[in-house]
Amino acid sequence: MRHFLFYWVPLIFVFADVFASDYYEQLSLKPLPQSSLLASFNFRSNTSLWQFEAHNFRYFPRSLGQILQHVGTKELHLRFSLGRWDAESWGARPWDGTKEGGTGVELWAWLEADTEEQADQKWLTLTNALSGLFCASLNFIDETRTTRPVMSFRPEGDHGRSLDKLHLLHGVLPHEIVCTENLTPFLKLLPCKGKAGISSLLDGHKLFDASWQSMAIDIRPICPLGQECVLQIEQTIDMVLDIERSKRPRGNPIPRPPPGHELKCNTSKPYHSGDTCFPSDFAEGEDWSLDRLFGKSLKGTCPLTDSDIPPVCIHVPERRDIFTTVGATEIKNPNGLSRCYQFPAEGDFSMILPRMSQEGDNAKTIADETVQPETPLLYAERSFTGHGQERGGVQSILRNPSPDSWVEFVYMESLPWFMRIYLHTLQTRVEGTSGAKYDIIEEIYYRPALDRARGTQLELRMRIPPASTVFLTYDFEKSILRYTEYPPDANRGFDVAASIITIIPSTSPDIPSALRKTSNLRTTSLLLSLPTPDFSMPYNVIIFTSTAIALAFGGLYNILVRRFVGADEGPDPAGGLMGKFALLVAKLTARLKGAKGKVE
Repeated sequence: MRHFLFYWVPLIFVFADVFASDYYEQLSLKPLPQSSLLASFNFRSNTSLWQFEAHNFRYFPRSLGQILQHVGTKELHLRFSLGRWDAESWGARPWDGTKEGGTGVELWAWLEADTEEQADQKWLTLTNALSGLFCASLNFIDETRTTRPVMSFRPEGDHGRSLDKLHLLHGVLPHEIVCTENLTPFLKLLPCKGKAGISSLLDGHKLFDASWQSMAIDIRPICPLGQECVLQIEQTIDMVLDIERSKRPRGNPIPRPPPGHELKCNTSKPYHSGDTCFPSDFAEGEDWSLDRLFGKSLKGTCPLTDSDIPPVCIHVPERRDIFTTVGATEIKNPNGLSRCYQFPAEGDFSMILPRMSQEGDNAKTIADETVQPETPLLYAERSFTGHGQERGGVQSILRNPSPDSWVEFVYMESLPWFMRIYLHTLQTRVEGTSGAKYDIIEEIYYRPALDRARGTQLELRMRIPPASTVFLTYDFEKSILRYTEYPPDANRGFDVAASIITIIPSTSPDIPSALRKTSNLRTTSLLLSLPTPDFSMPYNVIIFTSTAIALAFGGLYNILVRRFVGADEGPDPAGGLMGKFALLVAKLTARLKGAKGKVE
């Protein structure tokens, strides 16, 4: 489909000889509707397997390579995601969703082990090591958050006969907050460490202020036909920037009303005048530049990258005006929907996209500013149903926008153990078909939860007819946790991981090209409210008990120890050291008074 061509055409000469170079990087920019911009940073490096096994690290990061060798990891995929992808406005996901993870941190890997127990031990070692390397809470992925997917994931690398000894394990932390602590180790894995090339644009203030962002690390073995096998590491950062918000200076980030002469007004309104302004539509585009969006210019190119690959590409129509710094060379795509830029290795690079006038002789339309987003293969959303603290339900809405193509996919739920689902309540309802009845669910894999031992795993193989909407629902029961199992913010709720949807490629020759390859999408995570005890009661009990004990023990102790005697039977108040000292002071005072009287 067109989206696939838009995103990959600038890289056609990369795939012509992808293994000719050991390292390359590229930045792809794509303006989106509603004043948004998709920026995709892609870094890829290769090293031969025999060099990797011999501990000869060149472009492959040593810190990560030693961890993989120690635990026998043959393929690894790590995701850090934040925000929500607006498919209704932005269209299909970048990289067909294969570089995207659920909200928080998601990890899955193929480990070489003889038994499942040995694989679990290696998985524990891997999560703890990655937790320290990326400053994340991956060490909290225990057996209750670990699953073994059966239908959802397939290896992306070439493993040959060793695939029979590999164990797939998957874990997710939906409550993990992705921040600058995770970006810094990510940049240190790159050959240029964020000091040169496109990685010099990456800044935590801009990245984590984006409407949606995802960081991905993929490690897999690749064995091209007739060539030497290599171990490939691919690092990807995708972010959707709000152009208006990103242009704010870092030293003055507080939004303030713009002056009257800077307001963007819709002059086509009949009541437009000098003191009346109707805001212009977001669809009219924005003027922006690379250095204003990211807060700095691109500092040359990384000296280790392949010089034949343009470092920056942008997906805009041919009539879109773009101005670049001196020395940059423009390479236009024959389809007229993208262009790339080569620039000197030394010096800064930036590009400016001015606001295009939609009036006058050289008027431009919206189609001249942005490329129309491609329609996704599937729309998905999920929410809770029901009320109360005892039971609830989950509803997933899956919509196929294609008018003539079926969509086959695997729907996977990874639920915590305290969500006890009732499998007999699993139902599907189809809307949009002309009275026909279809078997939507073709296959089910269900692994029930064990209290405090493992979570629920549910995988469904489904097919949705064209131009139809499927409602998938089921009920569940909420468990009551122990007092010590509640987090500090118990009243906020518990995060439930996003559902994973894997669209299965079709072999039919009559379907669109987008359905012939694997693609992924994930729903948003959910916030589950459980019965929460009154945590102030233990405090009240402790205070009341301590007060009662103090009063009872103090009074009883005084009665047993203290002596009660009459006032006349008590010791002489004048006796003792203090009494003698007071008597001595009185005598000295009397003598001093007598001496003064004689002098007079």
